[in-house]
Amino acid sequence: MKPKLTLHGKGDFHINNVDKLSYTYFPLCNTLSMKSSISPALSGSATIDHNSQLLPPTSIVDLDNSLFKRNVFFKVNDSFIWSITGQTPKQILTPDKTDLYGDFLVHTIKRTNDLFTCTIESFVPNNDTYQELHKVTMKNTTDNPLTLKSVVGVPIYGRSADTLRDHRHVTSLLNRVKVVNHGIINHPTFSFDERGHIINDKHYGVFAKSSHHASVKHYYPTLERFTGEGHTLLDPEVVRSDCHSPYKVGDVVNGYEAIAGLEYEGVTLKKNESLTLVLSLGVGESEDTLLAMEKALSVESFEQEKEATLKYWKEALSPLEFNFPNQPFNGWLKWVTLQPTLRRLYGNSFMPYHDYGRGGRGWRDLWQDLLALILMEPSSVRALLMNNFKGVRIDGSNATIIGEKPGEFIADRNNIPRIWMDHGSWPLLTTKLYLDQSGDTEILFEKLSYFQDQFTHYTKQTNPSLINKDNTLKTFEGKEYEGTLLEHLFIQNLVPFYNVGKHNNIRLEDADWNDGLDMAPGNGESVAFTSFYGQNLITLADLIRELGQSGMESVQFFKEIEPLLNSVNHHDVALKNAVLNSYFNEVKNGVSGELKSYSTDTLETILREKGQALLEQVRDNEWLEHNGEGWFNGYYDDDSVALDNVEKNHMTLTGQVFSIMSDAATDQQVEKVINCADKYLYDKAVGGYRLNTDFNEVKTNMGRLFGFAYGHKENGAMFSHMALMYANALYKRGFVEAGYKVLNTIYTQSMQLDTAKMYPGIPEYFDPSGRGMYPYLTGSASWYILTMVTEVFGVKGDLGLPVFEPKLLKHQFEDSTTLTIKTVVGSKLVEVNYENPLKLSFKDYEIETVLVNDEPIDFIRTQYGVKLTQKLTQSSITIRFKKRNESGKQL
Repeated sequence: MKPKLTLHGKGDFHINNVDKLSYTYFPLCNTLSMKSSISPALSGSATIDHNSQLLPPTSIVDLDNSLFKRNVFFKVNDSFIWSITGQTPKQILTPDKTDLYGDFLVHTIKRTNDLFTCTIESFVPNNDTYQELHKVTMKNTTDNPLTLKSVVGVPIYGRSADTLRDHRHVTSLLNRVKVVNHGIINHPTFSFDERGHIINDKHYGVFAKSSHHASVKHYYPTLERFTGEGHTLLDPEVVRSDCHSPYKVGDVVNGYEAIAGLEYEGVTLKKNESLTLVLSLGVGESEDTLLAMEKALSVESFEQEKEATLKYWKEALSPLEFNFPNQPFNGWLKWVTLQPTLRRLYGNSFMPYHDYGRGGRGWRDLWQDLLALILMEPSSVRALLMNNFKGVRIDGSNATIIGEKPGEFIADRNNIPRIWMDHGSWPLLTTKLYLDQSGDTEILFEKLSYFQDQFTHYTKQTNPSLINKDNTLKTFEGKEYEGTLLEHLFIQNLVPFYNVGKHNNIRLEDADWNDGLDMAPGNGESVAFTSFYGQNLITLADLIRELGQSGMESVQFFKEIEPLLNSVNHHDVALKNAVLNSYFNEVKNGVSGELKSYSTDTLETILREKGQALLEQVRDNEWLEHNGEGWFNGYYDDDSVALDNVEKNHMTLTGQVFSIMSDAATDQQVEKVINCADKYLYDKAVGGYRLNTDFNEVKTNMGRLFGFAYGHKENGAMFSHMALMYANALYKRGFVEAGYKVLNTIYTQSMQLDTAKMYPGIPEYFDPSGRGMYPYLTGSASWYILTMVTEVFGVKGDLGLPVFEPKLLKHQFEDSTTLTIKTVVGSKLVEVNYENPLKLSFKDYEIETVLVNDEPIDFIRTQYGVKLTQKLTQSSITIRFKKRNESGKQL
C-alpha cells in the first residue's frame, strides 16, 4: 500500500506506510542549540556543534543505508531478532506496518505486526539540557504470552564530523568509555579536529530505564564486543546469543568505538500487557551533568517533558495563524512558519541533506530569517538587527558567517574571503519591514561598530597591519569608530552603485544570490541585483524624506563618505569605478572619525537620482525582445556576453524577479515576462517555475551550476526561494492571479506525497522527478510567510501605522464569506477578519468599513486598500468588502 498523508489544521499529521518512503527525516531541537534529525528508521544526527557529535554524522545517503541508528533490539519468543529501526533480516523480509505521527516537535513511529505493536516517541526537551528523549512501548496484541529479551544498542560517536573518514580509527583511541548505572558515558581525552588537538570538555552519554527491570543485566560499552566477531548491527551477537559481559558499573574501557549496549533480563508479556523503555541521549560539560539526566529519567518525567515541549512549540507558533476553509493548507502553513526558526537554530548544517558547512549562519540567511521573526516576535528583533549590522565593513562588504556569540563574525566559512554582491541589499529590506511594523525610526541613529579584518577594497587587497586585531574599525588615532545604523545602510547601498562593469550594471563579483554563478569574477555583471539596489536607493530616499517631514533637517555621516554622495555622470563606468577606488584607498587604514552634516533634502535628491539611474539602466538597456516575446537579461558572463537570450530561448527567472519587484519593469513588460515565464519556465510536474531554461552548455565563464545536471539545484530546478520572490513581486505589482499560481503550485506539489516524498513544509527545490529536496532549512519559508501576511492578506505597516491591502481571490473563500489571520500588527497580537459577503475577487472589491472591536475607525485609502490614522490598541479587527465602483477605482 502506498504511503498516504493526513494533515490537520493545527499542523499534526499522519503518514501510513512511511517506511515505503526514502530520504525522509524530521527535526528534533531546542533553543539551547541541541540539533537532531530522525528518520522513520530512527537514523539521523544529534549534535550541539560541528565538533561535538553525539551520534555519527548522517548525510542523506547514510540515512537509510547506515546501520548506526538509535537502536533497541528484542529477541522475540527466543526465535528471532526484532528492532525498533525495522532493520533486521526478518523485518527486511517481512516488514512491519509502519505509521508516522508528527507534531511540534514530537516524532512518533508505530510499528505493527501479527504479534505486537511498538510505539517509539522521540523529542528534544526545550529546557537547559543537550538531550534527546525516547520512549519505546512494546504491547502484546495476541492471546498468547510473548517473551522478550531487550537490548539497547545506541552508538556513541563523541567527536567532530571531520573524523568520519579522516582519522576515524585514530580518534577512537581517544575514547574513555565508562559504565555507569543505567548507561554508558564516553569522555574522549582530546577534541581532535581542525582546531588542533585540545583537551576535550564534552561528555556523551546514553541511559535507559525499563518499566520491568530495576537494573541492567549486562553492559557492552564497545561496538566490537556488542556486534561480535563476524556480525554487524543487523544481527548483533549479544542479541542472538546469551553472552556474558565482563564489564560492571564503574569500569572504564579505553581506545575503542563506543556504544551504549544495555541488556535486560527476559520478560513475558501477557495479552495487552506492555513493556516500556525510556532512553536519554545527552551531551554535557561534565559527568555530573549527564548523571543528573540519568537520575531524572523516568516514564513520568518523559510524559511531563513531552507535554511541555508540545506546549512550547505550539505557543511559539501561535502569533501567526491562518484560517482558510482548506484545513490542510492551514496546517501546512504552520510547518512553513516553523521553518525560519529551524534555520536560525541549525543554520545550513546538521541535517542529512545539509551535509556541508561547520555550523554558523550565512549573512544572507540571517536577514531572510528575520523577515518571518519580525512578523511573529518583533520585540526581539531590535537587538538582533543592531548586532547584525556590526558585521558590515566600511568598504560595503561584510563578514559572511555569524558566530554563536553576539557580535562574533567570521570572514568566511572556509577562511576564503569572497564577495557575494547581493549581500549589501538584504539588510535594508529587513530593516524597512521592521520600521514599517514598529515605527521605531530611532533605531536608525543607534551607534554601531564596523567589522574590520585584514581585507580591504572589497576583499581584493589586504592590509597586513590589521592582521590579528580585534576586528573592529578604528580611527586613525586608534579609537573604535561607531557610525549610525543609517550610515551602515548608506555604505552598503552606495558602494555597489559605483562598482559597475562594462555594461554599467553592478559587478557580479564572486556570485550573487545564486551561489552557483561563481565563475565570472572578472567581467560578470548581475542585472538582477542592479534592480534590487536601485530599489533600495529609492527606499532610502523615501525614508530620508519621511525623516525630513518629521522635522529632521540634517543627518551626520563620517567625513570620508562624501565622494559616494556626489553627483556623477551615471553612464560613465570608468568615472564611477575611479570614485569607488578612491574611496577604498581613503578608508583602507580606518577613518578620521570626523563627521559631516548633510541636509535631508539634499540626501533625498541624491539617493533618488542614483536609484532611478539604476532602474533606468535595466529598463532601457537590458530588455530583450523578439517576435513579440520579451524578458530581461539577468546577467553577463565573464566574457561580457548576456546570459539571457530571447532568440535562443535562454531565460533566467532571477532576471525577471527583481526587475518586477523594483518597478524597473513597466506593466507591459511584466505582462510579457509572465507569458514567457509560463511558456519557458513553468513546469507543474516539478512545482512551478524553474530557475532557468536549459542552456545545454557547461559554462565555465559563468558558474559551477552549469556543471550540475539540468533540473537539479541551481541549474533549472524549481528553486522555491526565487519562485516565491517572483510571487511576492507579482503580488506587489497587482498581478495577483499570476502570483497566486506560484504559491498554490508550490503548496500542491509539496503535498503530493507520492511524488514530493516529503513531510509538510517547503523544500529548497524539487528535483526532476518532483521529489522535495533539502527540506526545513530554506529561506523560501520566510518569503512564503511574508507574502501570505503582507500581500495575500495585506497586513503590513507604514512606519508604524497599520495598513490593510488584501489581495484575496474569490476561490480562496471557497464555502466561506470570511477569511481570518491572526498576526502581530505593530506590537499588538490581533485577529483580522475579512468579510466578503458577495464573494468578490481582488480588483472587484474595495474596503467599505474597518471595525476595531466592533467600532468604526478612520482610515486613508491607498492604492490597494487602506491605512489607519492611528496605531491599534485593540485585538479584534473586522474589515468588510463591498463591490468596487464602476470606474474600477477606490472611492
